[in-house]
Amino acid sequence: MAESLELTVGERTVRVSNPGKVYFPQRGITKGDVARYYASVSEGALRALRDRPTTLQRFPEGVEGEFFFQKRAPKNLPDWIPTGRIAFPSGRHADEICPTEPAAVVWAANLGCLTFHPWPVRRADTEHPDELRIDLDPQPGTGYADAVRAALELRGVLEDLGLAGWPKTSGGRGLHVFVPIAPEWTFTQVRRSAIAVARELERRAPERITTAWWKEERGKKIFVDYNQTARDRTIASAYSVRPFAHAPVSAPLRWDEVPDAVPEDFDVVTMPDRFAEMGDVHADMDDHAFRLEAALELATRDESEHGLGDLPYPPEHPKMTGEPRRVQPSRAKK
Repeated sequence: MAESLELTVGERTVRVSNPGKVYFPQRGITKGDVARYYASVSEGALRALRDRPTTLQRFPEGVEGEFFFQKRAPKNLPDWIPTGRIAFPSGRHADEICPTEPAAVVWAANLGCLTFHPWPVRRADTEHPDELRIDLDPQPGTGYADAVRAALELRGVLEDLGLAGWPKTSGGRGLHVFVPIAPEWTFTQVRRSAIAVARELERRAPERITTAWWKEERGKKIFVDYNQTARDRTIASAYSVRPFAHAPVSAPLRWDEVPDAVPEDFDVVTMPDRFAEMGDVHADMDDHAFRLEAALELATRDESEHGLGDLPYPPEHPKMTGEPRRVQPSRAKK
């Protein structure tokens, strides 16, 4: 077993230790294979991470070993990888890595990072998101095909609000749609916009789509997880490797691919060839910055005309003004 591997990524050479360590036993995919994968898609991976405070999901012993989320920058961080300070809902702070070069992705892979979890902000302004992220999460009894149908309907909702989204597989059973926005609104306002989008989508297909936070109320539907826009909630970035036995990746898609593509098409073995042929199909995302006025107006109408106010936050968040009770309906006192 080679003791180390050196990969040239951009203008830097990155050393990868123990490249023969098996990370995905079912397929025999090694740490070196993962590092080479990230080197092959590094420009696309960097586009999704550039200047974003990023949490590293590390699997130092591979997918069958223990893992942990590293929010604070490692002590051995190279001086060419900057950091950005973010504030958690608790009021505490942390300095997270903010990749600015493609080599940073491979450097993190050497630490056993499989999945990157970037914040929806840039280090120059960590209080105003520049992405509205929509997570279409299949519930028991539904699957990826149901998420596809919801995504295609979501596209119409976004267009009606003057927005456009860029879809990608989650690497699991769901789909993500990211909307680049002008960084002019707070986390609370962006979450309010996400709730408005989710409710409109639910209105158009109530038998198949839900915004119900409590699992006991969701049924066999696609859950639009609006809380992925809450502060300190992150979504796996484009090109991230997901910790499942077959080594899938979160694959950016064009809208015309969404009806026919399936998650199994995209893994650490197949994505490099796709990237070499097509490049980053989301490369133009940063050329756009949509506005949220229409979505926020929809939220106001939902509240004034339909009595639809805020929805529950995740349990780790402090209680927010106007938020309903965080009590599971079946346990709520009458």
